[in-house]
Amino acid sequence: MSAPLTRRELLRGAAVSAAALAFPSLLAGCGVSRAAARAVEGDLHPDRARYRTWANWIRAEVLADPALTTGRGGARVGEFAIGTPYEAFTLEAYIKAGGDPSQREPLTLWLSRFDCVSLVESALAVTRSADDTPPSWDRFAREMERMRYRNGVRGDYSTRLHYFSEWISDGARRGLLRDLGQELGGTADARPLRFMTEHRGSYPALAHDDVFRSIGEMERSLDASPRWVIPTARIPDVSDRIESGDVLAFATTIPGLDVTHSAFAYRDSLGVLRVLHAPLAGGAVEITPRTLPEYVTAIRRSTGILVARPLPGRA
Repeated sequence: MSAPLTRRELLRGAAVSAAALAFPSLLAGCGVSRAAARAVEGDLHPDRARYRTWANWIRAEVLADPALTTGRGGARVGEFAIGTPYEAFTLEAYIKAGGDPSQREPLTLWLSRFDCVSLVESALAVTRSADDTPPSWDRFAREMERMRYRNGVRGDYSTRLHYFSEWISDGARRGLLRDLGQELGGTADARPLRFMTEHRGSYPALAHDDVFRSIGEMERSLDASPRWVIPTARIPDVSDRIESGDVLAFATTIPGLDVTHSAFAYRDSLGVLRVLHAPLAGGAVEITPRTLPEYVTAIRRSTGILVARPLPGRA
């Protein structure tokens, strides 16, 4: 039997980032014992209690309303998260701590801080895992991994779905989503996506030549897959076909980039369509006071939206 953890080890373990939690060898290199790393990865993860609470609430709502869709469940979790702080670059924390992006990437999990994409992923993962009795953090982690990585398989940095339009198309191909772009009258955006490789200095992982080459190959592979963008002017005409909990991505004219933000569509108590998101400006999860058409119109260099409907996506 291994020696029990000291209080010092527990406290040091609890202080490290969630990215490092999923990477015990990195923690050991930072002076935290492997035993402490395993303890924090498991029962001591600071957001496990929040996960259980949210998953139990969703489970109760599903029992009360078996017709609750995955998307509406995700939006409901987003309501639970209102006021939670925005934090960028949590998925890159392991690289800053000395991790190797050419090796298998740690699975970063947070429910007490979000960026725009992790809010969408986390809310849907809570919803999809809420049918476990009791709610299972391991199942939540598996659902996150299925959404975040190409084909649902976590490998090195380049296997993460960095372009959100590919997040949609990859999820749609695997039955996690339905891309609504064409049926809502979207127009094809076939511009090549090269933003990451053309801004190599902005991505620390791309300093690694093998990772840079892999990202370039990924970008070129997307050339044959246009994005279906509902133009800003058309959004009022199709708003009645967008449901609370549909996933939104905000398209842009920035060269080489597909979208600049992601969110949930959200219908308030009066049925008005708004945006539930984790914004950089404002710094916390919120429901916008503006309607969806107003919100999109106000985004500089925006061309419209991509829309996808979450599906149960049973594993």
